[in-house]
Amino acid sequence: MAENKVQLSKKDRQAVAWRHQFLQGSWNYERMQNGGWCYSMIPAIKALYKDKDDQVAALKRHLEFYNTHPYVSSPVIGVTLALEEGRANGEPVDDATIQGVKIGMMGPLAGVGDPVFWFTVRPILGALGASLALGGSIMGPILFFVVWNAIRLAFMWYTQEFGYKAGASIANDLSGGMLGKLTEGSSILGMFIIGSLVQRWVSISFTPIVSKIPQQPGAYIDWANLPAGAEGIKTALTQYSALGANGLDATKITTLQQNLDQLIPGLAAVCLTLLCCKLLKKNVSPIVIIIALFAVGIIGRVLNFM
Repeated sequence: MAENKVQLSKKDRQAVAWRHQFLQGSWNYERMQNGGWCYSMIPAIKALYKDKDDQVAALKRHLEFYNTHPYVSSPVIGVTLALEEGRANGEPVDDATIQGVKIGMMGPLAGVGDPVFWFTVRPILGALGASLALGGSIMGPILFFVVWNAIRLAFMWYTQEFGYKAGASIANDLSGGMLGKLTEGSSILGMFIIGSLVQRWVSISFTPIVSKIPQQPGAYIDWANLPAGAEGIKTALTQYSALGANGLDATKITTLQQNLDQLIPGLAAVCLTLLCCKLLKKNVSPIVIIIALFAVGIIGRVLNFM
């Protein structure tokens, strides 16, 4: 058995890493990055499985839903390479195990990738390059391009290798429950991050008016009696600063959304997110959900209840 053991060479892993740069090349709304992921895995699948039926089954296995930050996806694909290698050598790694690891890791890592790369590294390098360019130096854009890609490529390669080496120990310890602990912990962390970002990602507002209450003089800006010219603008801004948004009109209007926000801020966004999760769990197509959300939003705007 040891003589027939297959192992991915460094060349195979480099081929996967190169293709993995194009993870979002066939991005779609239903299964997100699954096409790019499957494309990345092809060199490994060809190296591990010589039988055509096994190759076809592996390709189908990697066409399931997948979506995360394109750079921090590298450790996920590294772990997956190790699991596929273990499966090819007869270890008890089934389809559900491989998909479970991918799903369990992609959520937490997605929450890390955006702040680190999009909101920290790239703005810093962009600011440095822009400052050089404003000074008339051609090194500005060159520096940004070279340093950014050096960081990106190095990070993707070494984290893939880290995931591959860590994944080998996970595959060898399936009976010890390490895989279950990894998947469970990753899922909990991922749900925590997603839950904390719901208020930022989901925006919904109900506009029906609940009450209209006349305000006492002095509680609102008396637009008709403001001084003329710049002095009137200054007075209005001063009063607005003191009174807030409720001081713009003589009548205080309270909407349904304001009442909901006083009860539990973000309640509507959380309910909408949970509804979408429940529909996905019942195998409702993401395309259908997206179209339904568009339709509800348009109808709500036309009928003036959203």
